[in-house]
Amino acid sequence: MSFISLTYAFFLISVLLLYWLVSSQWLRLWVLLAASIVFYTTQQPQYVPLLVASAWVNYQIGRAIALPADWREENWHAEHQAWNRRRLSLLWLGIVLNIALLLGFKYIPFLASVASDLLGLQALPQQVEKINILVPLGISFFSFECIAYLVDVYRGAPAAQQFLRFSAYKLFFPKLINGPITRYPQLISQLQNQSFPSLDRISEGLWLIAWGATKKGLLADNLATPVKLIFDNTLRAGSGDLWLGIVAYGFQIYLDFSGYVDIARGTAMLLGFELPQNFDFPYFTTSIADFWRRWHMTLGDWLRNYLYFPLGGSRQGLERTCLNLMIVMAIAGIWHGAAWGFIVWGLLHGLALVVHRLTDAVSSSVDWLKRFWQSLPGVVVAWMLTQGMVFASWVFFRLPNLKDSLLVVQRLWGYSADAQFAQKVYGETLGLAPFQFGMVLWSLGVLMGFAYLCDRALKIQFSWIVKLLLVPLCLYAVWVLAPEGALPYIYFDF
Repeated sequence: MSFISLTYAFFLISVLLLYWLVSSQWLRLWVLLAASIVFYTTQQPQYVPLLVASAWVNYQIGRAIALPADWREENWHAEHQAWNRRRLSLLWLGIVLNIALLLGFKYIPFLASVASDLLGLQALPQQVEKINILVPLGISFFSFECIAYLVDVYRGAPAAQQFLRFSAYKLFFPKLINGPITRYPQLISQLQNQSFPSLDRISEGLWLIAWGATKKGLLADNLATPVKLIFDNTLRAGSGDLWLGIVAYGFQIYLDFSGYVDIARGTAMLLGFELPQNFDFPYFTTSIADFWRRWHMTLGDWLRNYLYFPLGGSRQGLERTCLNLMIVMAIAGIWHGAAWGFIVWGLLHGLALVVHRLTDAVSSSVDWLKRFWQSLPGVVVAWMLTQGMVFASWVFFRLPNLKDSLLVVQRLWGYSADAQFAQKVYGETLGLAPFQFGMVLWSLGVLMGFAYLCDRALKIQFSWIVKLLLVPLCLYAVWVLAPEGALPYIYFDF
């Protein structure tokens, strides 16, 4: 069931009617759980028992971690140490089980390939590939949320005392497959004193759904065609075509993913919940550190709280800080997919964070350099360096096979496209010359800049009446102008 479909519209209306017609919190939780199971069943019914079982295991481990110590006054110190060891053991058990679930479904072929390269075993990858494991949708988000929940409980957050509450949180259908990554107390606490959303909240929810559908169906899916043609024909594409493909993919993945999150947040809002924001104009950041505070924000928050800080963060000197950044971003790359290209992408971002940290350290002690980065030319240079790195690294994300991505890197300068490629892509498919397609991308960037200016500098916000009027216009535009057959969301693969 795609978010952009009449099926989802009917499904959502039915869920909303059932949810708000019952007044009992207990019954509402059952409605949410049933709706989430139905939603996932339309995607991969064979994995519903797996997700429910995994939620049950994490629920039980969380309760066990939260059990208080059996204090005895005469042996308080020994009891306290045994209690801490038990809690830590349970935490590691939960982390290992969630990672094992992730590894078992997502990384077996990749690990087999790496092992065969190291050990010289030729038949191992072929045997593993014959298994043909279908990865459960949303398994990465699901596992990271479970790990965060267990760590939070270990740190003192309240554990779920009812499986209905925990399963409704874990399987909450708007964020189940593609996030945003949420924490149990933040979401479940909103059930207390929940009331039917006000008119402005309804209009905001509908607007987010319509705007998200516009981003995905009208923009991202239309960009998908030239992106696919260019990256599927890298040997025939010219350097200019590859650069156009890189920029188009950068826009596509942002519009695709942020469009999903907008629809998820709008859906949750109509149900009386507030999901965290996941994007905040990331392509207008002037440092890679700020980019990761505004791109996939809930993943960045997860990486900081559950990896970077436990590794020591920036508290153990500059060298250790740089090492921690590289480790965290390498794991971020691996989380996205089982291929060397994702690891390279993560390491490039880690290297960029290290360079930014070193530049920041030097600039703080050199007055003229500090003044330069604060000046208008310095801001422009910082923005160009940051976004140049971000967009260039998308090559390894779009083509995670290093043979393909390195070929693109080699052909970014000095290559011309063959005549048949240009005719096929620009003449027959797009109906635009390369320069015109470039202007389309430029116009899209300008529109993003205008939206950023209105939001940040002018503080312009649509009223709820305007949003309600724009909702049918946006949905109609998607209906008429979106490509036939809804394309899957890019992050469904992760």
